Amino acid sequence: MLPRLALVPGEPAGIGPELCVRLAQQPRRDCRLVAFADPGVMQAAAAALGLPLRLLDEQQEARAPGELCLRPLANPAPTRFGQPDPRNAATVIAALAQASDACLSGEFDGVVTGPVHKAAINAGGIAYTGTTELLAARAGREVVMMLANDIVRVALATTHLPLRRVPDAITTDALTSVLRITHAAMRDDFGIGDPVIAVLGLNPHAGEAGHLGHEEIEVIEPVMAALRGEGMRLIGPLPADTAFLPQKLAGFDAVLAMYHDQGLPVLKYSGFEQAVNLTLGLPYPRVAVDHGTALDLAGKGIADPSSLFAAVQTCARIATLKSAS
Repeated sequence: MLPRLALVPGEPAGIGPELCVRLAQQPRRDCRLVAFADPGVMQAAAAALGLPLRLLDEQQEARAPGELCLRPLANPAPTRFGQPDPRNAATVIAALAQASDACLSGEFDGVVTGPVHKAAINAGGIAYTGTTELLAARAGREVVMMLANDIVRVALATTHLPLRRVPDAITTDALTSVLRITHAAMRDDFGIGDPVIAVLGLNPHAGEAGHLGHEEIEVIEPVMAALRGEGMRLIGPLPADTAFLPQKLAGFDAVLAMYHDQGLPVLKYSGFEQAVNLTLGLPYPRVAVDHGTALDLAGKGIADPSSLFAAVQTCARIATLKSAS
């Protein structure tokens, strides 16, 4: 049986719907997809691209290019390319919530999410910090954000924090949890029996033996020593400016960065179009595109679908591995 994946296009005025239309043109042999979306939005995206789109009931099976199974969710306000409407925020969140709940119940085997517009959701009266946080709360799990492409996998010890708050967030308990979740995901989701994880230092030169900061000595190194005692293969803490050299990356299965812009610029430079965003620690695979809503491109037919294609392939591969274990 092929894994059944929920597909959430995200912000209806952005490029998510048209990327899903492009995805529907591709023959699928690795999964069955069901989009959680407004049918009118999907048809408008197909018309803008000049591509065929035949929407099917979610119990049917898409067999021909241009066919896409759908669970319909109606937007209360008309959708215009490039113009998010806060009145549609509740539907955007409902699609994510329904997809999450369907995975938690076992109805679906994983979820692939497109980009959402945080400002429009909050303007719609919904307190929203990110899809990762939303899915973690619904599952009642601690999670880790990881971005990955064919060159490197980068997990984050902290995510969307101002830089001045990062050091205080890197505590013994928090770092221990992040490393345990990342290690388990490497083993269970990626099938790597004995993963090697490189851990970056927080400070330049990984603190230079305390001359450039004490977080490595006081927090990072003790956590790594304790987890090595449990059998984890952890390298570091490493200076971030040299850890991503190709000859070093060849020896790592994943890299743990201490903060968002320490690791992600390297990943995005190395292969932005093929990069995906994973939420580690959920009881099901969640994979997202590694880009935003690109409102300036919406409806023009020029948005690159590579990240969405990679997200579906990654989610299907992890779901298949989980079902076999």
